[in-house]
Amino acid sequence: MKYEWLDEYCTSKKGVVKDFKVEWQVVRYMLNGKMFAMQGGDKYGKQIITLKLEPLFGELLRKQYKDIIPGYYMNKVHWNSVYLAGEVPDDVLRDMIDESYLLVFKSLSKKA
Repeated sequence: MKYEWLDEYCTSKKGVVKDFKVEWQVVRYMLNGKMFAMQGGDKYGKQIITLKLEPLFGELLRKQYKDIIPGYYMNKVHWNSVYLAGEVPDDVLRDMIDESYLLVFKSLSKKA
């Protein structure tokens, strides 16, 4: 995999729990029970990570990079998938992960 730092980066964020969903054969990164990232494969076995983004930001990235597509098996407006064998720069993928984490974090109640 091109992005060897991916798992460590996702799990280094405060409050993140990593699990494996057997039915989907994916690794999920969760914050207080809400998923912000999911890593697995598409129907051809190509490795992807799926992240939640503001719709306009996701659309802009999809136009800019051929390896970013609407979320695989997810809501196509809010979720985006990145092919991990692709050409998306590391800093762009890090920004996407940060944005996804922050969106989920902001959606939590104050108590959580």
